[in-house]
Amino acid sequence: MSQIDVNDLTFYYEGSPDYIFEHVSFSVDTDWKLGLIGRNGKGKTTFLRLLLGSCEYSGSIRADTAFDYFPYPVRGEEMERCGAELSESWKPDCESWRVLRELDRLELDAEVFYRPFGTLSHGERTKVMLAVLFSGEHDFLLVDEPTSHLDQASRESVKAYLAGKKGFILVSHDRDLLDACVDHVLVLNRKTIEVQSGNFSSWWENKRRKDACSRAENEKHLKEIAALRKAAARSRQWADKSERSKIGFDPVKEPDHKGKRPYIGTKTKKMQSRVRQMEQRIGREIEEKEGLLQDVEEIASLKLMPLTHHKDCLIRAEGYGLQYAGAPEPVFDRLSFSLHREERVFLSGGNGCGKSSFIKAVLAGCTEDREQAVRDKGLQEKGILETASGMVISCVEQDTSFLKGGIREFCERRGLEEHLFCAVLRQLDMERAQFAKPMEDYSEGQKKKVLLASSLLTPAHLYIWDEPLNYIDVFSRMQIEKLLLSSRPTMLVVEHDVRFRETIATKVVDFAPFFK
Repeated sequence: MSQIDVNDLTFYYEGSPDYIFEHVSFSVDTDWKLGLIGRNGKGKTTFLRLLLGSCEYSGSIRADTAFDYFPYPVRGEEMERCGAELSESWKPDCESWRVLRELDRLELDAEVFYRPFGTLSHGERTKVMLAVLFSGEHDFLLVDEPTSHLDQASRESVKAYLAGKKGFILVSHDRDLLDACVDHVLVLNRKTIEVQSGNFSSWWENKRRKDACSRAENEKHLKEIAALRKAAARSRQWADKSERSKIGFDPVKEPDHKGKRPYIGTKTKKMQSRVRQMEQRIGREIEEKEGLLQDVEEIASLKLMPLTHHKDCLIRAEGYGLQYAGAPEPVFDRLSFSLHREERVFLSGGNGCGKSSFIKAVLAGCTEDREQAVRDKGLQEKGILETASGMVISCVEQDTSFLKGGIREFCERRGLEEHLFCAVLRQLDMERAQFAKPMEDYSEGQKKKVLLASSLLTPAHLYIWDEPLNYIDVFSRMQIEKLLLSSRPTMLVVEHDVRFRETIATKVVDFAPFFK
């Protein structure tokens, strides 16, 4: 057991006007199961890179341990190699028997370790990498978003696996995963960094209380400052009036002024001194108030304006199945369900069970030539799939790789008003400095926010979101939950975040019974 000591850490990216870290100091124990929490763009992955020594910085990071990072890089040509071969470059000192032991704990067959990496599913690739990562003995492990693109079953197995480990930093926006796997949190607040024992829920409850106290204290200071300013204004007005009365009188016409001038001068001097003292106290009160709200998370209220379709039932599937052209078997078969106005239907099931294929069929069904659109996607249908005519659909795609160019060009392509689009991005806590960058330079979380902002600004009868929360920070997830509960749009959603689904879904359709 040892410590990682961070002292006076300062770092910024060249060309950026803002610091990622500025004179930051803290310590963590290498025996902890540490969750790293923060908004998109606050420097979570950057901090892991600094630990690895990948970037130059000022200050110091002292550690008596080696670091290893998940996910390992896999280049295109390496996809033909198996995990056993790749592990030699990922972790040169790893032993195969240790990796196979970890694969067994991850409930994965050993033969997966010897198959070409490109043939593995997202879940299998993640588990192979985690098995290699945890096959060492003395490393402190940096685990960055291990459940992205994983289905619920894979998430549960990864969660159970990490819950039994220690000596790692886990970067994740999945509240369920953080609660199950960590015993300390390292939080990148808006202005400060804090280390606290407990999981996400215990930290969040403490933060809510702390923020409430900060707001109350801020209100108290504001009232005190207002009262002091009002009293100071009255006193200064009296002092100014007294100052004027010391001069300008005629001693012949106003003989009663004799002897009053020294008295008035003394009173005026005292009053002016009192005014200065009040102004100094006002300054102290303002200094005390500054910083009270620097880390308070204000979850901005988003707006959504869904359209109301004249039909109650927008989608009806009865005995419906899909098969890709040339495939020996259908992806799924005999699916039956309906989606009505103001329902939020979540599609559930493992990766590859046909959820995204079903979404493709729904989108094809809203085109003028439905049959041709389905064939263009390489699909063959059976059974009934009815979609309401004239339905306007707003989508959040799973893939973000097509996002290129600037915000202005993106808004022009989608018919969005640029100033409104940027306003929504700001409400999702994207920094203004990002607006000048090409979108291909955005982080994955920022790219997802671009797609979410576009969807939120598009009035629609139906919102189809395919894994919208991948890489989206915890605070934005809660912000979106609040929006959907208040605006009650009609939705068809694929999302594996358990907390999000439990909060938002009005109906869950499980594809497992229909999967072939």
